[in-house]
Amino acid sequence: MTDLAAQVIAALQRSVLPSVIARGGTIRVTDAGTDGIVTLEIAGSPGAAVPLASRIEASIRAAVPTVTAIRLIAPGGSPPGPPAGADTDLAEAARQMIDAEVNPAIAAHHGHVTVTGADGGWIRIRLEGGCQGCSLAEVTIRQGIEPLLRTRLPAFTGLIDTTDHEAGTDPFFSPEKR
Repeated sequence: MTDLAAQVIAALQRSVLPSVIARGGTIRVTDAGTDGIVTLEIAGSPGAAVPLASRIEASIRAAVPTVTAIRLIAPGGSPPGPPAGADTDLAEAARQMIDAEVNPAIAAHHGHVTVTGADGGWIRIRLEGGCQGCSLAEVTIRQGIEPLLRTRLPAFTGLIDTTDHEAGTDPFFSPEKR
């Protein structure tokens, strides 16, 4: 292992890796070249690491200034996710499924999920009402919504939660209730 790879691993462990693991993913350094380009392989739930890509890059660059670029790949060496296309259809299919199956279930908690768009297989959602700021929102997303969409939408890569959870005024499960 090169010194650069060891520095990147240490930076990941101090910053985003615990969050990625908690979301069901893993990150592994596959290459750390002398040119400063670092390749990270993400595995597990795609929604665990790719939405954090900018945070991963910022953490690594702050801790290891010799890094010039960061490349995320899926197992096997390809970029994560399918090529972009048919995003409108994917967003609409996800919207219909969430409105029919997810929203009725979380309405008991005064919650609601809105699909805000799709890009390259990634579906962006916003949690509202009792879900905004709920301490179990991540569980709802990763163990409820994401598996449902994954089994029914072949073009689905993962979910990106765009919710401002800090702005939640009446979460169903506040962090104090944990």
